[in-house]
Amino acid sequence: MSRGGLGGIVPPEMTQPEVLATGKAIARMQQCSGAIAWPDGHVDAWDHVECAMALSACGLREQARRAYRWLRETQRADGSWPRSVADGRVADPAAESHHAAYVAVGAWHEYLVTGDERHTLVMWPTVRHAVEWTLALRTPRGEVRWERDAAGVPGVYALLSGCSSIHHSLRCAIALAKLADDPRPDWELAADRLARLVARHPEAFADKSRFAMDWYYPVLGGALRGADAERRLTSAWDTFVVPGLGVRCVSDQPWVTAAETCELVIALDACGMRSQALEVFASVQHLRHPDGSYWTGWQFDNQAPFPRERSSWTAAAVVLAADALAGFSGGAGIFRDAGQTSADPVAGPL
Repeated sequence: MSRGGLGGIVPPEMTQPEVLATGKAIARMQQCSGAIAWPDGHVDAWDHVECAMALSACGLREQARRAYRWLRETQRADGSWPRSVADGRVADPAAESHHAAYVAVGAWHEYLVTGDERHTLVMWPTVRHAVEWTLALRTPRGEVRWERDAAGVPGVYALLSGCSSIHHSLRCAIALAKLADDPRPDWELAADRLARLVARHPEAFADKSRFAMDWYYPVLGGALRGADAERRLTSAWDTFVVPGLGVRCVSDQPWVTAAETCELVIALDACGMRSQALEVFASVQHLRHPDGSYWTGWQFDNQAPFPRERSSWTAAAVVLAADALAGFSGGAGIFRDAGQTSADPVAGPL
């Protein structure tokens, strides 16, 4: 039974018709192939999955299924997707680990929203192959290198935000494996180890602390919960949060972005900081366009949108944040629940 389609309440900052208008704004950007592109026309798998999830949450089932079909049809033989596809052709043949793994989050979300086990089983080989490709990029310590370049050479470092997202993907993949009656205990061990690294070992990752994503992604991806999560989010609040405007993408730039703002909303909700989540969600509404789409960002020194574009994945982040706060689809808790099965990040040796 589907729980998509705005069947519940929505946050006070958005009405049900407004959330649906945002979903339809994403649908207008979908190509005939099912791909959902950036404003410049290129497609990457991670943002494409995010958009598919938002379509499904809004009850736009046909468009969501076309997006998942595109993933099945364009997955490469090794289990990955190109970093960038434009006009149906590979623009950048390198592949990123968190891009490939994220298909598991999308497939699990689609099941939570629709309850369609048949579709889940159709997606399972794609998910399995993608996760196996991703885990082949692990180091002996357990972090996942960020890319495999066009020549097939693994990247030299791992990203904290990317590995946090991969942790979430692994938890969803484990749930899918159980549903498919194909349990993967090695994935559970990999997820547990990755959670400990994300939570307690910053030295395992390249220093990208200027970026807001490195601040909140360990919470968003489920590696941190409870008091540890609250401490992390409060620790850099004044560095990244601009009251009334949103979240800086980069700490030293006068630029807030709607996607980062909405991801922080989801992270706040996931660790029980609901009043702060509602306040931050309200702040992003100044970026809403009358057609339901959202400006990607706002340069507040210049008082102008930057870049001057309204991106599909930005609208998707808004929808998923609204759903996390209001619970209008069966997938509303997919980020909140990401930490429920995580091992104690303090316990156990690496």
